[in-house]
Amino acid sequence: MPERSLIFPAQEYRDRVARLQAHMDAAGMGAVLLTSAADVFYVTGFLTRFWESPARPWFIVVPSAGEPVAVIPSIGAELMGRTWMPQIRTWDAPDPRDDGVSLLAETLAGLVGPEGQIGVPMGLETQLRMPLADYAELGRKLAPRRFVDATDVVQLVREVKSEAEIARIRESCAIAGRAFDRVPEFAGAGRPLDRVFRDFQVTLLQEGADWVSYVAGGAGPDGYGDVISPAAETPLQPGDVLMLDTGAVRNGYFCDYDRNFAIGRASDAAKRAHAALWGATQSVLEALRPGHRACDVHRMLCDGLRRHGAEPGGGRLGHGLGITLTEWPSFTALDTTELREGMVLTLEPGAVLREGVIQVHEENIVLRADGPELLSPRAPSELPEIHE
Repeated sequence: MPERSLIFPAQEYRDRVARLQAHMDAAGMGAVLLTSAADVFYVTGFLTRFWESPARPWFIVVPSAGEPVAVIPSIGAELMGRTWMPQIRTWDAPDPRDDGVSLLAETLAGLVGPEGQIGVPMGLETQLRMPLADYAELGRKLAPRRFVDATDVVQLVREVKSEAEIARIRESCAIAGRAFDRVPEFAGAGRPLDRVFRDFQVTLLQEGADWVSYVAGGAGPDGYGDVISPAAETPLQPGDVLMLDTGAVRNGYFCDYDRNFAIGRASDAAKRAHAALWGATQSVLEALRPGHRACDVHRMLCDGLRRHGAEPGGGRLGHGLGITLTEWPSFTALDTTELREGMVLTLEPGAVLREGVIQVHEENIVLRADGPELLSPRAPSELPEIHE
């Protein structure tokens, strides 16, 4: 009989814990405490939208040796019991007197000696999902044990994806690809942008997404002003470029890429910008290899845009991808992270057409030994036009 597990076979999670423990041992940590939705899901497979409620904290303790322990509110016991997790301890939450702090302290004290170190992710792109007052009280209960930064321990393990994870991300990308193919069904001149956004989310769900955590985009003559604003009721006009960007989720794994569409006949300026974005991305797809740094990718994309006569946009030009919409590293001029085989990444160049008007383009890849493998269906080299 197969072992109980969610999303992946239990061995996938055992392997993850073993990799975490190897890094913990090298860093001298007796345990790592995980509190964020992504980290809890990564170790356990505990997949739920219940994280939208901030009323309860959730804890996973990974010791330096042996099996991890879930210390969670009792409302989650049934679902956690369907994961591979061998040890589950619960309390009735929320409890304003002691919301799991004593139970968590008891668990950690039983695994880490008095002089030991307990790792907690503290760096960029991490979060502590428990009240600061409770974290301080936990520290007092566990003294003289010390909390230390476990950012590198967790990120070095999470940033390289297994083939099982890559397959899940590829599935999410395929779902979004089918939805993008259907955009002409609901986008065109006269259609309000906010209605297009809603119809796009519906289409993603129809094509197999479990939920749509992120939809963004914009529209305007030749391009758009930004890519994060809520959609307005403004109707699309001939000459607009519509961009839709999604982070749809399937089995806990995200895609994150966008597509551009001209409403009616595209202008020469819009076509040139799209061609430059496509060409710069293609250059990186051909040249990128393990060992390049994140800042190298930023430079390659900027150089590629300039070769095609486009002005690069500011900010980061891509990032990691997986169980959160964006993961480390960031493709900026300042990020020197070395890229490794098995990383799942986005390439996201942006071009400035004129003041206040940009176009962006994004693809999802996994980095292989011989270069990138596309996970998102490649965008067309010419800007698609939607005609009524």
